[in-house]
Amino acid sequence: MTTADGGAPASVYQSALCDAFADLPPVLARYFGPIPPGHVGVGEGVYDIVGSRYRAIGWPLLRWAARHETLFPESGRRVPFVVENRPSRDGLAGSRWFGFPRVVRVMRDSMHADGGEIVERLGRRGGLEVRLRPSVQDGGMVLRSRALAWWVRGVRVPVPPLAHVEVREDADPCDSGRQRVDVRLRMPLLGEVFRYTGSFAYRILPESDTVSGVSAAVPTLSMWLTQNSPH
Repeated sequence: MTTADGGAPASVYQSALCDAFADLPPVLARYFGPIPPGHVGVGEGVYDIVGSRYRAIGWPLLRWAARHETLFPESGRRVPFVVENRPSRDGLAGSRWFGFPRVVRVMRDSMHADGGEIVERLGRRGGLEVRLRPSVQDGGMVLRSRALAWWVRGVRVPVPPLAHVEVREDADPCDSGRQRVDVRLRMPLLGEVFRYTGSFAYRILPESDTVSGVSAAVPTLSMWLTQNSPH
């Protein structure tokens, strides 16, 4: 992996985008850029919309996905969340906590760059692999899925394109210190089956300050994180 300015290893996004990374606005360059050793990236915000339009009929599958920390059956509006990005040996490990009124759901993933693409493994054990192609469009980051695979007992099994993922991140036009995210999962014939979209502010914190840095602006989620953080 190449080295970014300041001595930190280049992020997976820098490695995949190369020179195009410089076209991102500062607020996105901070989020998609490198995390120095001994630090963690923490974002806090609110999702305007989150969940599946098919949750009534897809409840069993979504509950199974929740156990593996990929998707979940809950949906709602104005849902507080915290995202945490940690540098790993191969790239980046991410966790997202969603503060629903009666439960906190978690989504986990890990990423590494592979040429001009990003390989994302979703879930607590990384069982679902999604290959994403990043690009910078109209000043924002766009990631679109290209291929899917299951990992079964250490064996990678390619699967047909049963679903398509698109992620769009832009600078918030109303607040230069925040960014907006829109993630959509679509399937043939069914259309959009899962989505979350909202805005958040992101900071790079020393490792020792991660939990205390969670803002009291989302007290229920902050309390849960303080009591249950695996770190």
